[in-house]
Amino acid sequence: MIDKQAIIDPSAKIAANVTIGPWTYVGPDVEIGEGTTIASHVVIKGPTTIGKNNRIFQFASLGEDPQDKKYKGEKTRLEVGDNNVFREHVTINRGVVQAGGLTKIGSNNLFMACVHIAHDCVIGNNTIFANHSSLAGHVVVGDYAIFSGFVGVHQFCQIGAHSFTGGGTMVTKDVLPYVLIDGHEAKACGLNTEGLKRRGFSPEAISTLRRAYKVIYRNNLTVAQALEQLQEMVKDCPEVQLMIDALQQSTRGIIR
Repeated sequence: MIDKQAIIDPSAKIAANVTIGPWTYVGPDVEIGEGTTIASHVVIKGPTTIGKNNRIFQFASLGEDPQDKKYKGEKTRLEVGDNNVFREHVTINRGVVQAGGLTKIGSNNLFMACVHIAHDCVIGNNTIFANHSSLAGHVVVGDYAIFSGFVGVHQFCQIGAHSFTGGGTMVTKDVLPYVLIDGHEAKACGLNTEGLKRRGFSPEAISTLRRAYKVIYRNNLTVAQALEQLQEMVKDCPEVQLMIDALQQSTRGIIR
């Protein structure tokens, strides 16, 4: 059901069972999938594609121009998957052409009130962003990552899958998968064991990941030496491969 006081551009493609509240604006080049519910006072601009069964609460802004001085009105995109929740005052910007022009959100994510996702970020699935957490441009976030309230992430950082970032943390380097980060001057505080247990990781896998953490953070090894030992571990614990990949791909260095 589309409220008669909503403003919908004629070119927007809205599935038949989408609900849109009053005083919401949906602009041109917007596509919204079935089962999505949009409250009042929401602004969605295109080009933007939103998948199925998303919930968008009042005063959210999706698909607005990027906050980047390089942007000169080019036709860039926002793509959103399925089953996401965008709470009040969430802002998600489209990309800039210099970085490929795409901001991409996966599925089953929760964005609590006042979260900001800047241009050209790529977010996986099943993540949680608590209130007022913010990503600068070009940040990549792995599946199941959790951000506590008031977290800030510097541009171009890589945030590993299953990681946990504590409240008020300022992230200026890459965060490895499975690792718990905390502190205004961010530091690695151990493995996110509670999160891994909740997601069904076996005790054996968690034990091996603990050893992998010590190899990286506690044994005073170079990255090359650590990678050599991790390669041995991955034979018995495939989950270690995510740590290996993150170390090999890091360009900013990792938070220690």
